[in-house]
Amino acid sequence: MIQTKDGSYTLYSEQFNQHYHSVKEGAINESLQKHIIPALSYHKDKKELNILDICFGLGYNTLATIYYIKKNNLNIKLKIYSPEFDTELLKSLQTFNYPDEFIEYKELINTLSNNLFYEDAELRIEIFNGDARKYIKEINNIDIIYQDAFSSDVNHLLWTKEYFEDIKKAMSKDSIITTYSIATPIRLSIWENNLYIYEYKPENSNRITIASNQEIYKENYKYIDMKLKKTRNKEATALYDKDN
Repeated sequence: MIQTKDGSYTLYSEQFNQHYHSVKEGAINESLQKHIIPALSYHKDKKELNILDICFGLGYNTLATIYYIKKNNLNIKLKIYSPEFDTELLKSLQTFNYPDEFIEYKELINTLSNNLFYEDAELRIEIFNGDARKYIKEINNIDIIYQDAFSSDVNHLLWTKEYFEDIKKAMSKDSIITTYSIATPIRLSIWENNLYIYEYKPENSNRITIASNQEIYKENYKYIDMKLKKTRNKEATALYDKDN
């Protein structure tokens, strides 16, 4: 285990040669600032949310969502869907050293680790142990997508134009995507599916990309004109499955 800046722990993936979270920003801080706070702020008036968490990993995004909702006494019912291919990682969650913020979710974590499923009156979590590309074709009406896979350098197929085409089909009318990536090829992969691209700067984190089915009129959302960017940089291109 590796301790991150905010005191929470993460792991290093030998397969992908990357940490699961930013060591410099902090694991729980990164989840809250780059995904949970912007997504839930955008959907602040909704009482039910369907969330796609790509990929489950150590579960920080899912657990931080639950934590944030309870901490702020938000009346929101959640359904969270998350693919994760690493079977051994899922089995090991019961012994992972989670931050104090997640202590009350120990039973939930154990249940997910054992059964890949949890449900109560306000919450339903489903983990799919398998290929994310297959899984996203089976779901729909998703309000929030946490696009938090390992980077495109090592996990190409979860960042391509074709991948986001399937994500687009799963999105609800006012759905949004949150992702740490601000790279032009990634943004083009999203934009080429007729989604709007915005840049958002969290208070305690680096810039992120937010994508949506419809225009967002928020002062702190900077619209990124991808058509203009492509005109100015003719060599810029999206990522495609065939490039893998």
